[in-house]
Amino acid sequence: MTAAWIAELQRACPGRVMVDEPLAPYTTYRIGGPADALLEPESADDLQQAFAVVRRHGVPWVALGLGSNVLVSDAGYRGLVVRIGRALSAVREHAGGWEVGAGLPIPLLARRSARSGLAGVHRLVGVPGTVGGGVYMNAGAHGQEFRQVVRSVTLVRDDGTLEARPATAIAWRYRSSGLRDAVVIAAELDLTPADPARLAEEVAEHLRWRKAGTPFSEACCGSVFRNPTEAIVLSPDATGGEPRELRTAGQLIEAAGMKGFRVGGAEVSPMHANYIVNVGGASASDVLRVMDAVRERVAERFGITLEREVQLIGSA
Repeated sequence: MTAAWIAELQRACPGRVMVDEPLAPYTTYRIGGPADALLEPESADDLQQAFAVVRRHGVPWVALGLGSNVLVSDAGYRGLVVRIGRALSAVREHAGGWEVGAGLPIPLLARRSARSGLAGVHRLVGVPGTVGGGVYMNAGAHGQEFRQVVRSVTLVRDDGTLEARPATAIAWRYRSSGLRDAVVIAAELDLTPADPARLAEEVAEHLRWRKAGTPFSEACCGSVFRNPTEAIVLSPDATGGEPRELRTAGQLIEAAGMKGFRVGGAEVSPMHANYIVNVGGASASDVLRVMDAVRERVAERFGITLEREVQLIGSA
């Protein structure tokens, strides 16, 4: 029997609510059980209607874009998943910037802006997410973060309020925006005129780097752990090697000897140690066990407790 809140949601947003929807196909990990309900809104009004329903019934909710940077529980999610996709991906160009829908994939934005001779997000071409997720996580790559280009964002708060928030009122931090209890539906970006040919070369170079240095084509969530705030220096070893400075989570995990470590279908990538890949049939439990083993080994070896960058959805 369909829960009362789901039936009410279906009446409020007809044709756009899926019940007991498996979430694995909506994530880059290809892992995850079903959501009680999944909504793909076509407008801010859809979101406002949905939030009115879940607020009345006390139902939890979570937002999803392309499903990168998340790990969904094998048990799924007991509540509403709001998936921001193609219906909210329009681009409106104007002097000095672009207004971009939250559902637009970041690689498409990077390529399109570069072809238009606008710099600012072209370095993010390898980030596997949507604009909404990129803003929410303050995603970054190659020295570029979203906070450097965002002028303002349009939000639907879970109290139903539609809000335009300037970037100066956002609590930006490393891989965080502090935008809680709201869904990003659009962002206005400040982009800088530049030579399209040069931008095209940079885009191609960043893609080459991504394909050569990360498991670009495998099922994974992207980087699993945040980079530490301080570097670790390894002393010269007994063979007379030079001191080595470890600055990233991947370098620490590799130095701890965890490349290739595997539980079930989840493996620390031999290509890049800060990626845990689904090599076939991995469960969320497999990934979590690999993550725990990696954190324990790095803490034992270097005294650093790695913090997760991947977001967990549902009960472990």
